[in-house]
Amino acid sequence: MPEVGPLQGEAVIFTGTPKSLDVFDLVRQYGGTPYSMPLIEVNEIEDLTDEKELKRCIDFDWLIFTSQSAVKAFHSKMDRFHMTSQQIPSKIAAVGTQTAAALEKIGFTVEFIPSIFSADVFVKQFKPSEDRKLRVLFIKGNLAGTIIREELPFQVEEWTVYETVTKLNSVQSIIEMLQTSKNSTVLFASPSAVRVFEEGVVPVVGWEGYFIGAIGHVTEKALHHAGAKVDVKPEIYTLKELVIALARRKEEIQ
Repeated sequence: MPEVGPLQGEAVIFTGTPKSLDVFDLVRQYGGTPYSMPLIEVNEIEDLTDEKELKRCIDFDWLIFTSQSAVKAFHSKMDRFHMTSQQIPSKIAAVGTQTAAALEKIGFTVEFIPSIFSADVFVKQFKPSEDRKLRVLFIKGNLAGTIIREELPFQVEEWTVYETVTKLNSVQSIIEMLQTSKNSTVLFASPSAVRVFEEGVVPVVGWEGYFIGAIGHVTEKALHHAGAKVDVKPEIYTLKELVIALARRKEEIQ
């Protein structure tokens, strides 16, 4: 670990729940100190219809996943009802390499990933070659937008497998960190986290005095709409690339 790096003395606050601790190690390698203060948490939605819905998956030509959280909840249901990936012949589409990796880890082969990891790009680039009318299932969270259902030219059904809820105990921790740390960066990975931050943190500390990083143009747009200035956004929409982009930006201004 270097004694001096572009993030030396920087408190880097993650407002989501990283699926891997590698990003924390990366922050430390750059000389910074990572803090996990998730403003939202994800819980699987368990329903009496889960087994029926899971078995219905075989009737769809494609299954679409836009987050690792959806994969995790879906896998939990597969385990609960003793179903394997081999029993689901549907083709798989994923938004993002991390989501794809999570799917491949549980036995699926991902056949489509958009070039930019967001739903609006996905609907433009997802053009299966099959001639017949396709049946598509979007496996999602409760806060997912309507763009996939409304803009894909197929018969799209949805299955909500997880919910995103506010984690209020992190709000005070972030406020205290921003009030006491001389150099802080807050990283956002979703509009949901932006909303909680805007409602709970901003009335106390405002949007000034710290760096702001965003994964993706959708989260960046949510920040702009809330009145924030986004200092760094990676070209590839992953937490790892966001940390790398942050380190480069800090190095430029030192």
